Amino acid sequence: MALSAFEPAVGALGDALRARGWRLATAESCTGGLIAAACTAVAGSSDWFERGFVTYSNEAKTGLLGVDAALIAAHGAVSEPVALAMARGALTHAPVQLAVAVTGIAGPGGAVPGKPVGTVWLAWADARGAQAERLQLDGDRSAVREQTVHAALARLLARLQACCVPGDRSD
Repeated sequence: MALSAFEPAVGALGDALRARGWRLATAESCTGGLIAAACTAVAGSSDWFERGFVTYSNEAKTGLLGVDAALIAAHGAVSEPVALAMARGALTHAPVQLAVAVTGIAGPGGAVPGKPVGTVWLAWADARGAQAERLQLDGDRSAVREQTVHAALARLLARLQACCVPGDRSD
């Protein structure tokens, strides 16, 4: 997957963040840092990209983001509550105004009843709260991960356009 495929979306997101004086953090499981890589592949991203947490293991989710292990045990790592906790954890553990989190089953293995390959939970958080969305994506591992990055970038931009006026430094 070529990171240049994400440039238009990253450019729009970066412009929106820069206009607001906001910074972004990512918390990634199934994408393994691809959202952060897409963001930092664009020149000038240091103006608005703060950091990425690659929390592939459950221990990383608890240790780096503060996700409660009992939450993971109760709902599984690929779940709405865990995705929301990851986004909130990134927001809490980084000096940012916006965070995105993804956790999912990219395949080819890992499917469990009710969570087939391609199940991804995407969450984003800012001072106004957090939201999550379940995606059911098609394709092989690479396709699922690529679609997840596209979806994350699109949802972040939509969140900024819907909630926040340029110059609003709310945190």
